[in-house]
Amino acid sequence: MRGMQITKTHATLVAALLAVAAVLGTVALTHTTGLGAASRRASDAAVAAKERQLAAYEQQLSIALAAATKPLPKAGASPAAPRQQRVVYHRPPPVVVVTHTQHGDDGREAEGGGGDD
Repeated sequence: MRGMQITKTHATLVAALLAVAAVLGTVALTHTTGLGAASRRASDAAVAAKERQLAAYEQQLSIALAAATKPLPKAGASPAAPRQQRVVYHRPPPVVVVTHTQHGDDGREAEGGGGDD
């Protein structure tokens, strides 16, 4: 049996396909890393914008809190104690359920006369 031999054409074709695959892989890799860097820059910009927005909102809240804060009452002055609320419980009316069951006393046994004579 003779060993397998690859012709020059087949070897060239396989080498060319491997070269094309390597080039496409390199292009895909550079494209992916470029997207990652662009995404990181966009993410950093979004975080910075959100931080500025939150800082402005925090400043507005602190201004509103300072304007709405009432002074505390004096230590000796105590407000009138609130009255305790009275709770009255009303029981619901009872629910009566009538279920008819047959106990064998409906008079049928007396008519048949099935006793010992």
